[in-house]
Parts: sequence; structure tokens; C-alpha cells
Amino acid sequence: MPWSNQSGGGGGWKSGGGGPWGQRPSGGSGGGGGQPPDLEDMLRKGQDRLRQAIPGGGGGKFLWVFVLLGVVGIWLMNCFYTVGPEEEGVVLRFGKFARSTPPGLHFIIWPIETVSLPKVQEENQMNFGVSSRGGSPEGLMLAGDQNIVDIKFSVLWKISDAKKYLFDVRDPEKLVRVVAESSMREIVGRTQGDQIRTQGRLEAQNQVKDLIQTTLNKYNAGILVTGVKLEKADPPPAVIDAFEEVQRAEQNQNKFIREAESYRNKLLGEARGEASKILEDSKAYKARVVNEAEGEAQRFISVYDEYAKAKDVTRKRLFLETLEEVYSKTNKVIIEQGQQGSGVVPYLPLPEIAKRARSGGGQSTGGSDAKRN
Repeated sequence: MPWSNQSGGGGGWKSGGGGPWGQRPSGGSGGGGGQPPDLEDMLRKGQDRLRQAIPGGGGGKFLWVFVLLGVVGIWLMNCFYTVGPEEEGVVLRFGKFARSTPPGLHFIIWPIETVSLPKVQEENQMNFGVSSRGGSPEGLMLAGDQNIVDIKFSVLWKISDAKKYLFDVRDPEKLVRVVAESSMREIVGRTQGDQIRTQGRLEAQNQVKDLIQTTLNKYNAGILVTGVKLEKADPPPAVIDAFEEVQRAEQNQNKFIREAESYRNKLLGEARGEASKILEDSKAYKARVVNEAEGEAQRFISVYDEYAKAKDVTRKRLFLETLEEVYSKTNKVIIEQGQQGSGVVPYLPLPEIAKRARSGGGQSTGGSDAKRN
């Protein structure tokens, strides 16, 4: 070694020459202090210690064995890998897809082969819009009736094909976000604002889910959309107070309409009931009059038949019945005729008593009857 030359020519460190650092610094009266350290001695001592540490006392043979064993251990550590229960192993050979491996312990030839472990069973959630009243440009969408709707929704998705997910799309999560937002804007743009806020929400969720899945399949993204949840569909925060006032007015209007319809149905029911009653009464009156007329006609026919058989007897019977009917409704006075007759015969006024009894004058009638008796 050039730095270990011990000859006295001025080139070494122990020579009198300055060597690579020039003149040796002078040390005062003692003359030897302040010299630089002897590197040759330091290297020699390090080599001796290394030989003592190696079994057999020396040589680089065992050192290479240790180095080789370390390299083999590192290689084996990179060759074995474990796939978790929610993962799928994707083996790459020189950066190109080679095979897929299920959960468990597997072996690859490293560094020729490498492995990626996407979580294919894990369900991912991506949220859109905000829940605060401040609104968000991402959540503000234009409905089919030219009204702005503040939308908040979430998309649930997972990996369906690990190969397509890793190699066919550069940024799968960004793709899902862009496609989901575009699909929601398209469906909202086709739907009326009132419908997307009320009864059309479930239908809109299903349409958005189908549209997202169809678009991702066209890109070969290897992603399965498991659900779309439309959490909010409200008017913009700037007009929500006025919108709520309009909603209350519409509710009051619907309430009044229902009350008017109820009152109309009540009157209509009563009128129909009264009309049915009048109709039934008229039918009953018609039946009674017809039956009476038929009865009178039948009676007349029967009387006529009897009259035809015995005209004198029938004529006399009719005369007596007529007198009976007439006299039963009038006051009668009996006069006894003849030489021994006393003229008007006193009698009890039975018809008058009956009339007064019917009119409620029983007590006074009883008093007058007592006087007459």
C-alpha cells in the first residue's frame, strides 16, 4: 500500500517529509506530540478482530456463506405471501397479469413475480353532497322542471373483477365518483322537482344505480354497485324558507279541499237518501191507490152481480146501508106519533158523550149526564 511505505524517503507519514499534508507540525519542547493517527495500524487491528470472529481463525469463505444465507432468507421472505379472507391475490410476472390466488398462503418467484392484494369482499362507500344547510356545488342539481334541488346521496360498491380493477382503469375511485355524480344529474334532470323530493325518490335511486353500473361495465372497471341511497332532496338553502311556506299553503289548500269534498259527500248522501225516501213513498202510495181502486172495482162488480140476481133486494139493502151510514154521522131525534104518543122521546145523548170524552171533557160531561139522569 502506498500509504504504508516505511522507507525513509519523505513519502510516508513516518518520514521526515511532509507527505500529503506537508511538514509535520512541531510540538514544542517535547518534540513528538500532536502527530496524526496511524491508519495502517487501525486497519491492521480491524482485520485481526474480523479473523478472530470468524470460526477457524480467518479467511473470507465463511463470511460469504453468511452473506449468501442472508440473501436467501430475504428472497424466501419475499417469495411467500398470505392472502386475507377479504382479499384476492393478483400475481404479476414482469409487470403483466399472470394469475389470481384465493385466500391462504402462496408462493411466487421473487423478484420475477410480484403480488397485489385488493380487498374484493370489502364494501366501499362514497358520499356526495353535504348535510348542512350551507349547500354544496356537488349537491346542487337542476331538475326537469327547471328547479334546483340540493341532493345528498351515497354509493356503495365493491370490486367484482380484480384484474379489470387494477389494469383496465387508472383511478377506479375517481371513476366511480365521476360516473355516480353524472348519473345522478342525468336522472334528476329527467324528473320533476316535486317528484324527486317526494314519491319519486325510490324510483330515482334504482335508476341511478342501473345507470352507474351500465357505465362502469362499458369502461371494464371491474366494480359492482351494491346500492345507491338518496338521503336528501331539498330546495336550495337560499329559498328553503319560502319553499316551506309554499308547502304549508299547499297542505292547507289540500285540507280545505278535503273538507269541502267531505261536506259535499255528506249533502249528496242526504239528498240521495231523501230522494230514495220520496221515491219509495210514491211507490207505496201508488200501490195503495191502485189496490184501493182495484178493491172498489171488485166490490162494485160483486155488488152489480148481486144486483143482477135480485134487483129489489139489492136495491133495498143499498138503501138501508146508505141510511145507516148517513144517520151514524148525525144527531137523531125520536118523535113518538099516535094519539097516545108523547111527542119527543127523551134519550141519552150517547154520541155527544162520546165526542166530549174524545175531546177530554170527561168530568164536565159526567156532571151534565148526572143532571140529566
